Amino acid sequence: MATGRLHSIETFGAVDGPGIRTVFFLQGCPARCAYCHNPDTWNPAGGKEITVEEVVRRAKRGRPYYGANGGVTFSGGEPLLQGEFVLEAVRALKREGISSAIDTSGTYFDDMSEKVIDAADMLLLDIKHIDPKKFRELTGREQSPLFRLIEVINRLDKPIWIRQVIVPGFNDDEQYIYSLNEFLRKIRSVKKIELLGYHNMAENKYDRMGLRYRLQGVRPMNRNRLQQLSSLTQIV
Repeated sequence: MATGRLHSIETFGAVDGPGIRTVFFLQGCPARCAYCHNPDTWNPAGGKEITVEEVVRRAKRGRPYYGANGGVTFSGGEPLLQGEFVLEAVRALKREGISSAIDTSGTYFDDMSEKVIDAADMLLLDIKHIDPKKFRELTGREQSPLFRLIEVINRLDKPIWIRQVIVPGFNDDEQYIYSLNEFLRKIRSVKKIELLGYHNMAENKYDRMGLRYRLQGVRPMNRNRLQQLSSLTQIV
């Protein structure tokens, strides 16, 4: 049975999918997003080993609180980087009657990814940027994995929540939101669009790790402005 690499676990999570959730933050990510607040998840060999049995055991603890909508979310890092492990874990949870969501960055896709998406109950997809050049500038990755994900999501008709981080001076204008709405017309079964405000709380972590923080000096996103932009999002 496959084992995975775990960064951390959050219990009673309320923002990583519907309802109350147990969130497994897995280790390893191919992207290097400028605003990443968990650079300690980048190394795929970091963290600690975890088994599918441990995932199920920890998930079952929260079952009295999941209700009709809650369950488990696999986040990261990039959970699709550990496709074999996540697939086994999702299937094991399903046998226990616990639903699973995959929170993906849209920066990675391999031969296991479609099987994982098919097995999961829903996806959370981070849209880093709709423009290919800006996407590469922000993440260090090409946009092709994102489009492969979208093709699979549409073919499987998988329910999906969209997330978009809004960074001052980068994508915090009305025209970007209008363009985002148009871009999302490519995706069927979008159930929610969530704009997340950029924050700089990870700067000290970068300093401790000896890493350069590329958004040094960028102010956190103004909440009122974020609400204004959020009111412009559209689900078709």
